Amino acid sequence: MSEKIAVGVLGATGTVGQQFVTQLQGHPWFDLAWLGASARSAGKRYADAAHWNQDGSAPASVADMTVQEAKPAAGAPRLMFSAMDASAAGAIEQAFARAGHFVVSNARNHRMLPDVPLLVPEINADHLGILAAQRKNRGRPGAIVTNPNCSTIALALGLAPLKRFGIEKVMVTTMQAISGAGYPGLPAMDIVANAIPYIGGEEEKIEAETQKILGDFVDGEIRPLPAVVSAHCNRVQTIDGHLESVSVALAQKPGVDALIRAFQDFRGIPQEKNLPTAPARPVHWLPELDRPQPRRDAMSENGMAASVGRVRECPVLDYKFVVLAHNTIRGAAGAAVLNAELLHAEGLLTP
Repeated sequence: MSEKIAVGVLGATGTVGQQFVTQLQGHPWFDLAWLGASARSAGKRYADAAHWNQDGSAPASVADMTVQEAKPAAGAPRLMFSAMDASAAGAIEQAFARAGHFVVSNARNHRMLPDVPLLVPEINADHLGILAAQRKNRGRPGAIVTNPNCSTIALALGLAPLKRFGIEKVMVTTMQAISGAGYPGLPAMDIVANAIPYIGGEEEKIEAETQKILGDFVDGEIRPLPAVVSAHCNRVQTIDGHLESVSVALAQKPGVDALIRAFQDFRGIPQEKNLPTAPARPVHWLPELDRPQPRRDAMSENGMAASVGRVRECPVLDYKFVVLAHNTIRGAAGAAVLNAELLHAEGLLTP
């Protein structure tokens, strides 16, 4: 690219917002030029407004930037990444879309709307076809594109290579890292030497979002995957990386070796187009009996690849395996950056 595209981050001071700041450092296509947050942070230096909880310190390129209030204003870039909390994201993202901005959102508010893509570019890039209907239906020049819940992305990447075999039923049990709860997250007295078998709203998100992501774009609408998905969600005391145990029933019974080849061969449009944030292999199959592990495998391909292991037959359904993905990179900020790269590569960011 001859000239970088200016971008902004809504909710820039929070945990996911900080991960956006990190992911956009040195990006070959995007230039982080605008930071938005709540009214209490507006007007402050970013380094003063953000309680930095990533490694090291806030990057020098943004430390002295002035935080703006998260509302459309003159000078705000057309492309916005949203790390807003769901309690505020709905109205703010809609306001930016009405003002002509493209909002690539990590928030849950618009994910399940029928005219909003819930995008994992390796899986359902064709769902971007719904954007024309979104803009027409809502009479606005901008648009909203979402990425899934962090635990859903891991499951979707684990299931997508198997879709060719006819997915009928899915049972998933998650072991989710504490970073998924944001900062400051859970009290130490609750999580240290403990596991919590409940994460509010998480199971419902996984069950519904997986069906939408793996659905087909037909006759101008997204038709959900006609499979039953059941989820059990647990918070465990790992820091980063959601680990999930999955059992799946398939219409075909191709055998374990065929499933492993499907994982190994899986590629998508981001790999074909060599998008900057795309992993060379979106799914890594690991042959070791005790892998994947969050501490050893969450950062595979800069945190953008999912890892799959323990592929074997299941005596209740047909097959079972374990999948892992980094929850704040592939499951949040990195996923949104990849979504924006696909939007640009497809020429959809042009006014």
